[in-house]
Amino acid sequence: MNKFLKFRQLYQLIKAHFLELMREPAVLFWGIVFPILMSLGLGVAFSTKQDVIRKMGIIKTTNSIVADTSTFIGNFLVKNTSKEYHAGDKTTYYSFKIKNEKLGNTTFFFQETNWKDAIVALKRGKFNVVMEEKNKKISYFFDPGNPDAQLTYIKISKFFESKDYIYQEKTDQIKMLSLEGTRYIDFLIPGLIAMGIMMSTMWGISYTIIERRSKKFLRRMVSTPMKKSHLLISIIIVRFMMNFIEAALLYIFAYFVFDIHIQGSIPALLMVFIAGNIAFAGIAVFISSNTSKTEIGNGLINVVVMPMMVLSGIFFSYHNFPEWFIPIIQKFPLTIMADDIRSIFIEGAGFAETALHSMMLTITGIVFFAAGVKYFKWY
Repeated sequence: MNKFLKFRQLYQLIKAHFLELMREPAVLFWGIVFPILMSLGLGVAFSTKQDVIRKMGIIKTTNSIVADTSTFIGNFLVKNTSKEYHAGDKTTYYSFKIKNEKLGNTTFFFQETNWKDAIVALKRGKFNVVMEEKNKKISYFFDPGNPDAQLTYIKISKFFESKDYIYQEKTDQIKMLSLEGTRYIDFLIPGLIAMGIMMSTMWGISYTIIERRSKKFLRRMVSTPMKKSHLLISIIIVRFMMNFIEAALLYIFAYFVFDIHIQGSIPALLMVFIAGNIAFAGIAVFISSNTSKTEIGNGLINVVVMPMMVLSGIFFSYHNFPEWFIPIIQKFPLTIMADDIRSIFIEGAGFAETALHSMMLTITGIVFFAAGVKYFKWY
């Protein structure tokens, strides 16, 4: 009766938790459908060449800039643009498009304005750059800390380098780099798998335990011969199974829709997957071991998941953060797991590159789980 594992008891608990999970339609949507929809939306958004639109303000000194072809700007607008009226914002623009099959098209909308309206438009983000011509000299006004404004200025300034004020995009020097694994979607899918494990485990385990404690469900189990370790292990195993299904379906979707392949070792990928589940399951148990109020539980879970979701390089590389902060980010469990999954997917990594990190994740999970079991309370 004092065996560490009572398999029949554990089996019944796993079965009960799994059936309970399957009765919740929200679980299927948020765990399976939502990550697929997210990958589809972001994959299409970053894989499809779309027209880039830049809106420019032109300070007018006469009734109409176009009417004064003696100016550089007026001459350019007459030769290169077409007049358009946009009913949405009730504004007349002069549009000019740079066509580029390799990089996508860029469309510029020039609007005649005065300084008062131009300042308001800059503050609201309507204009990227404001231009003004005085004494045959063009000045450009924009926020130097705005990357879009900088890029707009670089392109706009080239328009007026030619004597005829006609600019042509040169594409013969552009060599498209189409290596497998260099697309944004190749970067995104491993990150979504890692984030899905963290979110599903943290909320699926922590919140489940906290909610049952708050509703006095756990209190009723004290009178049964069930061990608290069996309860926790059964919840973790069910969550492992759900995470595997969710990750597998997400990868299958990405494989057929975006042609994503696993270039590295699949056994190493399974090892990282299991280690990541263990790490976050242990943390989830520890967080929920003593908490009896769902409001406090929500806060504790968010304290863990939100910083990692933002900082761990799921959607964009964490190398954009300051250099001194990167070593700290790299020690987050989500960063370790996402980096290893990504290295297996797009870099061809195997056991040699991921074994140490998998061991670190596993030890982290075991330590937190042991502490959680020790301080676990039924009510």
